[in-house]
Amino acid sequence: MKALVYEGPGRKTWKDVPMPVIQHPTDAIVKMEATTICGTDLHILKGDVPEVAPGRILGHEGVGVITEVGSGVTRLAVGDRVIVSCISSCGRCENCRAGLYSHCLDPEGAAGIGWILGHLIDGTQAEYVRIPFGENSLYRVPEGVSDPEAVLLSDILPTGFEIGVQYGQVKPGDVVAVVGSGPVGLAAVMTARLYGPSKIIAVDVDASRLRRASDFGATDTVNSADADWKEQVLAHTDGAGVDVAIEAVGIPRTFTMATEIVRPGGHVANVGVHGRPVELSLNTLWISNITISMGLVNTNTLGMLLKLVAQRAIPARAFVTHEFTFDEVENAYSVFGNAAEHDALKVLIHDGARLLDSASGTEESVQDRAEEVEIKGISRFAQAGQAGQASN
Repeated sequence: MKALVYEGPGRKTWKDVPMPVIQHPTDAIVKMEATTICGTDLHILKGDVPEVAPGRILGHEGVGVITEVGSGVTRLAVGDRVIVSCISSCGRCENCRAGLYSHCLDPEGAAGIGWILGHLIDGTQAEYVRIPFGENSLYRVPEGVSDPEAVLLSDILPTGFEIGVQYGQVKPGDVVAVVGSGPVGLAAVMTARLYGPSKIIAVDVDASRLRRASDFGATDTVNSADADWKEQVLAHTDGAGVDVAIEAVGIPRTFTMATEIVRPGGHVANVGVHGRPVELSLNTLWISNITISMGLVNTNTLGMLLKLVAQRAIPARAFVTHEFTFDEVENAYSVFGNAAEHDALKVLIHDGARLLDSASGTEESVQDRAEEVEIKGISRFAQAGQAGQASN
């Protein structure tokens, strides 16, 4: 089989590698139908994650079909189409039983780390992958849920929802600010609406992404390149600040921005992955009674979010802006790594012909129809949120 192999900082190769095999009774082998690229994969390629050894197959997201199961797997079967969770959890240890799957204590990969795919063991940017703890780390895909929708449930939708919305304790009527309108920030915008906030303010320096944020459910947008960005945010509140500030970038400035706009008694939920220390101004923040949270996604809401996607309550397909075949994976990295240049959010990497090529009619007409469907889906979602706002 072929896979994308990390060869050291700045180097990766799509090449032949050995097929994965069952190593433990709870394992499953999955033939990958589609995968995607995460910002974490880019950090690995930059050498920012030294735990990833050269020779490691990258990727921790995807959807595929089970081709083999271990003797201990009884609730899944060969032929099941499944979502691969980015977090592998044994389901038996103290942390897993408490719902803290991201810190599974099983020694697979390393005890205390649930993110092992594409990190400490071989990952999903491959034609086949071994999934440990198959019954706890794979989710059957209902009929009618497409690959582009399913793959978003591996990581970014649960991350934005759990670490941003839930950890931020968003409540009905709250004013929420999401700093950063990349894929995870937009996932927080989209899923925050599930809790009925009165306003969702998207904050970013990129005008194109702010327009997308409006499509994804933001009621207001603020360009943080403006000198008076903070005053613009506060103008959407009663003047005291937002109830919840979600940081979804992962740099010191944006974290500080989140602490500057939250009201006394509010919540700052850090979702961004930081590569260097951030200064925390406790000399001014201590008196504000704010709560700051952070963490690695557990994916314990994946099943619930899957139901909402299946019912079209969450239009997940709108995140996918570019599609590639597996043989084009290096091109996919180029596009995702230069997202602003290509106006890219998430890229979908397929096991066969592109979806547009397999549809009837010209590529242009199919694209037009696809965009029309998705815009309508987003419109329905945004209108539902606005109706909820009006009733508060």
